[in-house]
Amino acid sequence: MGFLTHLYETALQPPYDTAWMLFGYAGAAIFGVRFLIQWITSEKRGHSVIPLRFWYASLVGGMISFIYAVHQSAWPLVLQQALPLPIYARNIWMIYRDRRRGESV
Repeated sequence: MGFLTHLYETALQPPYDTAWMLFGYAGAAIFGVRFLIQWITSEKRGHSVIPLRFWYASLVGGMISFIYAVHQSAWPLVLQQALPLPIYARNIWMIYRDRRRGESV
């Protein structure tokens, strides 16, 4: 019953709070779908790969989750979400850098 009560109480929140909650769920969903992206791509290629879409989903989902954690003042989660963001961005940058090098060689 606790779960149903929580859903009922959540539905009665002002639209502003509900919008933030949906924003947080969207971040979690985008971040979570990255594993499906990696799995499906690996299955298609027949070996384990991490496609560019995986890193974009990591970056976008991580940024949304970071913003949501800041809004909630959940400082441990802020650190948890903020620290990997530069890694995701760097991986995207390195993929594009390597593609440019491959085209010019």
